[in-house]
Amino acid sequence: MIHGFRAGAFATATLLFMALSGVAMSGARAEIQVPQAIQPVIANPDLTMPRFVAQPVVQPLPTDYGAASEAASLAQLVDTMPDAPLTGDLQCLAEAVYFEARGEPLDGQLAVAEVVINRSQSGRFPADYCSVVTQPAQFSFVRRGVIPRPNIGSAAWSQAKAIAQIAHQDLWDSDAKDAMFFHATSVKPKWARRKTALTRIDTHVFYR
Repeated sequence: MIHGFRAGAFATATLLFMALSGVAMSGARAEIQVPQAIQPVIANPDLTMPRFVAQPVVQPLPTDYGAASEAASLAQLVDTMPDAPLTGDLQCLAEAVYFEARGEPLDGQLAVAEVVINRSQSGRFPADYCSVVTQPAQFSFVRRGVIPRPNIGSAAWSQAKAIAQIAHQDLWDSDAKDAMFFHATSVKPKWARRKTALTRIDTHVFYR
């Protein structure tokens, strides 16, 4: 009886092993209960897969935060930024810097970029850089909703592209960090009386 019991148990174990192996090797659709907490990971194992979003997406940029943290000045940081063509919203941001402030010091250029970015995030203006820049009666260099072409071979354009990247990635603090408006010191618009002045940088005054 003992020998018969062992033989029967061995046969049962063998059949069970073969059945389990058959499921594993055949790719059969076995119903396996997966803890709910890890189901999303199994459903989408590629965590780098891009997701669809409702808002416009600006051009991704290569980022070297190590270089940013080591930069001793804004000028040094500008020199570390990639001098590559920009597209979409970043192109519009760079064009705003170029046409509004290319003759200004770097901190003045950065402040102009901050105004465009702050407006796009405020909920009071359009939600992307290009729409902020081309909004009627806001930027004097825009003609009938069209931004002129910059001199793409100039040092001023390379500098404007670098400032746009720095502002977009928030790599350098600006005195106009919260600014939403600005004007040249050569004019005194009536709206300025109703705003809070933050700082003056060269020939521009910035307001919240």
